[in-house]
Amino acid sequence: MQQQSAQLSWEQHMQRPLFGLALAFAVAYAVPIVRPDASRDVVEVCTAVEWVVWGAFALDYVVRLALAEQRRVFVRTHWLDLGAVLLPMLQPMRLLRLVSTLLLVGQRARMASQIKLTTYVGGAVVGLLMFGSLAVLSVERDSPDGNIRTLGDAVWWSFTTMTTVGYGDHSPTTGLGRMLAVGLMLSGIALLGVVTANIAAWFISRFEKDDVEERRQTEAIRELTEEVRRLRGEVAALKGTSVE
Repeated sequence: MQQQSAQLSWEQHMQRPLFGLALAFAVAYAVPIVRPDASRDVVEVCTAVEWVVWGAFALDYVVRLALAEQRRVFVRTHWLDLGAVLLPMLQPMRLLRLVSTLLLVGQRARMASQIKLTTYVGGAVVGLLMFGSLAVLSVERDSPDGNIRTLGDAVWWSFTTMTTVGYGDHSPTTGLGRMLAVGLMLSGIALLGVVTANIAAWFISRFEKDDVEERRQTEAIRELTEEVRRLRGEVAALKGTSVE
């Protein structure tokens, strides 16, 4: 129980610092893509920041594992975290660092009790839209047959892909770009399902509240009717007694 309390305490204390590092990762990932003419020193600093942020989330996983009371259960129930930690080690590609860090940030955000579902879904939509745009721009901009050349084109493509509209005016031509498109489409469908389910649950809860309120009012009217009948009976009995 003490180890479990230590694990929970660690998770609570590390939420804000890790989310701050996630913002630093977003800036470090975006700068070389938005500014392709950035100096080599700037690119190296951004790369170092990306590795540091990924390392911080990996260390967070290791510490949580060490503090867990049942480590096998922890690994089994946090397999996605483990996969995200190991992914960049298998092949240190920049895109893999992006995917692994997004997975780790997403898993960590789900653990934050103060984050409501609406906030989490909204953050996931914005994050996927932003990083999807940057990622596809980085792999498609230099493609000879590519038609996604600017950040505006990339954002428009990401938005139409996530919403599964797909106008076709912009589309990836490289293998990595198409893999990103598949990921964005699946993520968009999943998030749309979550939003739809959340709206449906809200309506159902409202209907249930109205039904409960209606039943309460009906019960109150029934009790009031019974009370009136009882009072009439007592009044009638009193009248009969006075006549005698």
